[in-house]
Amino acid sequence: MEYRTLGKTGLKVSRMGFGGIPIQKIDEEGTRKLLQDMVKRGINYIDSARGYTVSEQYIGYGLEGIRDQFVLATKSMARTKEAMAADIETSLRNFRTDYIDLYQVHNPSMEQLDQVIGEGGALEALLEAKNAGKIGHIGITAHSTEVFERALTLDWVETIMFPYNIVEQQGAELIRRCGEKNIGFIDMKPLAGGAIEDGALALRYVCSNPDVTITIPGMAEIRELEENQKACENQEPLTKEEEEKIQAVRDQLGTDFCRRCNYCAPCSVGIQIPSVFLFAGYLQRYDLEQWARDRYSTLKVKASACIGCGKCEPRCPYHLPIREKLKICAADFGE
Repeated sequence: MEYRTLGKTGLKVSRMGFGGIPIQKIDEEGTRKLLQDMVKRGINYIDSARGYTVSEQYIGYGLEGIRDQFVLATKSMARTKEAMAADIETSLRNFRTDYIDLYQVHNPSMEQLDQVIGEGGALEALLEAKNAGKIGHIGITAHSTEVFERALTLDWVETIMFPYNIVEQQGAELIRRCGEKNIGFIDMKPLAGGAIEDGALALRYVCSNPDVTITIPGMAEIRELEENQKACENQEPLTKEEEEKIQAVRDQLGTDFCRRCNYCAPCSVGIQIPSVFLFAGYLQRYDLEQWARDRYSTLKVKASACIGCGKCEPRCPYHLPIREKLKICAADFGE
């Protein structure tokens, strides 16, 4: 297993880490077996989040006796100091540990980021926890290139997590700039949320980019660990055949795949279009139906509220048939 330095954190991390979303569909013992197998394989990075229901708890159970073998990362959608402080304490209890290596601000909008760094914002709690030794480093995750670009200017940001894969290229130049600023880049959704069926090809592609510090595919089975590790460890240049397969994937998904750039906003009736498509993807591809439905239920305006005005579609740089896709999402969620 290849190891990289995670930017200015100085942490040594395996090129492939463990994405903690899918373990919601197994159990504590299954998670323990996965983590023990990861130790044997040299995979030392774990990603979770407060929003991933039982993920932190399962990981905490699995970490007993082997905590020191891992770089442990999680994230919170808290935006205020009080809420973030509470989430940090909850994460520590869930993980059954007295420190977390990396704690991240989870997917803020530009307005929410203002709140995070303002007076009484979540950053105050993160800095206090860091000074107290409860967390080691602070990062941020994003789906918006606007937030990504701004994060590059914030001196407290040590790592940035963003989607990057065969079909999601919107952050490529910003990823390169992470290297220039010694900010660790954590690649989420290397398989585009399951949309890319050839996982080995997807991971080969991501790992061929030297600006990607670490990629974190979601895994729930030892078979997945084995297959994904094999792909990430293959450092041979992409072959002509693989390049042709990559283009075929782009041709297949490129005209009907939401990159969550949010250029379609604002919706006339307030639908958060990228969020609808994101949760629908979990519903359709991740085998996490109840979790997807729970997340979707938090949206104030649902897909069925679309009035078909079409104002969003000319703004989409990928020319998605947004109105038709919203109808499909509404049907899938039973509206």
